[in-house]
Amino acid sequence: MSDVYATARGPLARLAAPLAARARARRHERFFALTGLAPGGRVLDVGCGQLGLRALEPQLDITGVDLAPQPAYPGPFVQADAAEGLPFADGEFDLVYCSSVVEHVPPQRRDAFAAEVRRVGRGWFVQTPAYSFPIEPHSLLPGAHWLAPRWRERYWKLGATGGWEAIELLRRAELEALFGPARAERFGPLVKSWVCVSP
Repeated sequence: MSDVYATARGPLARLAAPLAARARARRHERFFALTGLAPGGRVLDVGCGQLGLRALEPQLDITGVDLAPQPAYPGPFVQADAAEGLPFADGEFDLVYCSSVVEHVPPQRRDAFAAEVRRVGRGWFVQTPAYSFPIEPHSLLPGAHWLAPRWRERYWKLGATGGWEAIELLRRAELEALFGPARAERFGPLVKSWVCVSP
């Protein structure tokens, strides 16, 4: 299992890493089967990082895509910005997988990002942290995502990531406008993230 907080710092990240890895595995177990991916299906992992979906499904035929170079990625890899267009044909993949990525895409570019995911995949699995959840999952700070950007940037320095990134978490309606009906991943009574699956 890859370390979700591998690039984060401090005791918050060390405490959160095993919990986040277990939550990710539970989410995958609960929701990935809904994709109906047939044996031998081709998958595009957008925002794959160093390992991405391969940590959970190493036997699948997965091509990774990321903005940053990933020289250690264990399989076919393309460096590209999905919001600018991907070098693949319409419907080339049986599934496009995109976990905790769309919130990093600036809001004004999300329509283009989503259109490209939908163009290259016959189905998709898109997950994003819920705006309503009280802990911002990147900084691990309570309520950080609810602050105005100028206050959030100052507060962010106290969090697990250190460096500032203008992450904008999505509300359910925002995600559904991009990818269709969303299912709730819950932490107790709270919605921790939203998952859109189009088989």
